[in-house]
Amino acid sequence: MNAVEAMQWRYAVKAMNGEKVSDDKIERILEAIRLSPSSSGLQPYELLVITNPELKTELKAAAHNQSQVEDCSHLLVFAAWDTYTADRVNAWFDLVNEVRGAQGEGWEKYRNSILSIYVPRAAEVNFEHASKQAYIAFGIAMLAAAMEEVDATPMEGFKPAEVDSILGLEAKGLKSVLLLPLGYRNPEKDYLINAEKVRKSMSDFVARIN
Repeated sequence: MNAVEAMQWRYAVKAMNGEKVSDDKIERILEAIRLSPSSSGLQPYELLVITNPELKTELKAAAHNQSQVEDCSHLLVFAAWDTYTADRVNAWFDLVNEVRGAQGEGWEKYRNSILSIYVPRAAEVNFEHASKQAYIAFGIAMLAAAMEEVDATPMEGFKPAEVDSILGLEAKGLKSVLLLPLGYRNPEKDYLINAEKVRKSMSDFVARIN
């Protein structure tokens, strides 16, 4: 499928059948997420991939008992940095220098600029910014899953503090932002499986400025 066909195929699956998604499909989805763009390339979030049945059941309770969390093959948890720190920012710039070789005076000036802007800001401001970067990767994850014909259900409807506690995220300087169950639709239980996709018309949605 091309990207448009994949987006026409996908929908927010309401019931999954518990079937396992093959490792090769999962790895391609994860690689697409890893390659997602982010502001200054910092990737200020981490991705947890959960397959443990007992843990999925526990997380289901924190997600308002949405069945997909328990019945999916793999549950992805997008967890953003709770703030930007000098160590986190420097680790990224050091990695670039390691991979590309030393980038010179201009690159180091850019490093210092990012440090001077991000690090002094309030943690709440930084977390909001980091969360937005996670959303970029989240969108790419859904497209990547659809192109693999793997179903997904985007979820903001959960209790972040409970998810953070279950997964021990606070100790890692992370906060859960989004959940993405991956798996396969259950035709017998999913009331949306035959529903027509509804979106605004192109003329109502797009303003073309020439």
